Amino acid sequence: MKLLRYGPKGQEKPGLLDKDGAIRDLSGIVKDLDGSVLSDLSAIRGADIDSLPVVAAGVRIAEPVARVGKFLCIGLNYSDHAAESGMPAPSEPILFMKATSAIIGPNDDVYLPPASKKSDWEVELGIVIGKEARYVTKETALDYVAGAVVVNDLSEREYQLERLGTWDKGKGCDTFGPFGPYLVTLDEVGDLNNLGLWLDVNGQRMQTGSTAALIFDVPTLVSYVSQFMSLQPGDVISTGTPPGVGMGKKPQVWLKEGDVIELGIDKLGSQKQKVYRTKI
Repeated sequence: MKLLRYGPKGQEKPGLLDKDGAIRDLSGIVKDLDGSVLSDLSAIRGADIDSLPVVAAGVRIAEPVARVGKFLCIGLNYSDHAAESGMPAPSEPILFMKATSAIIGPNDDVYLPPASKKSDWEVELGIVIGKEARYVTKETALDYVAGAVVVNDLSEREYQLERLGTWDKGKGCDTFGPFGPYLVTLDEVGDLNNLGLWLDVNGQRMQTGSTAALIFDVPTLVSYVSQFMSLQPGDVISTGTPPGVGMGKKPQVWLKEGDVIELGIDKLGSQKQKVYRTKI
């Protein structure tokens, strides 16, 4: 299934993409798509999809999960991205948090911080938790996953790497967490280790990669993170980015007002964002 949320900000409704690519309204089946629904999808799976109302084309697509509790990210999880960043490939996953206030819909506008000098892009495979996970094994980890999403892990590199403290400062800026357009359940995604990723800026291909190159695969990451904190339904884990970020270019390239970012992952859909600078 491809689950989604649609409508104006603050008025989103749950939906589902049917086999013909039309959005079907799920608000008569569930109130919203949040952790409580993701932990038990039986009502949606049992619904007669063809009888559900069709949503008019052109509606805004929102982030596919409401009220995300934790937005967790894995750093340097592709060896070639670690190399372009001038950092060694990690011996165990690098874990950091992205503020949930960064979350926006997949096609919403991105706003650079007023003082940003080095804002960057990162296409990533995101995983959404569907069942509480605590100290789980790698072998059972996928049992706790509701589905997969596209994430743009936008980053302000000066804040992240040149200012004192942790990476979080450069990762949690408002609008720096677009995800969606859909949450695709694992039965429809298939092999999580064989998904192509891509990202363009102003029509120029910047990133091309495959999840086959992940240093730590999804089961490893879910198991690993669950050793340090419990994971609740609706939590998101963004699994790292392939090479081609602006920081790795020679010369380096940074996002500026007016840029257009387009990105996508096989079977998971695509995103498009226009870049603006926050005015204060």
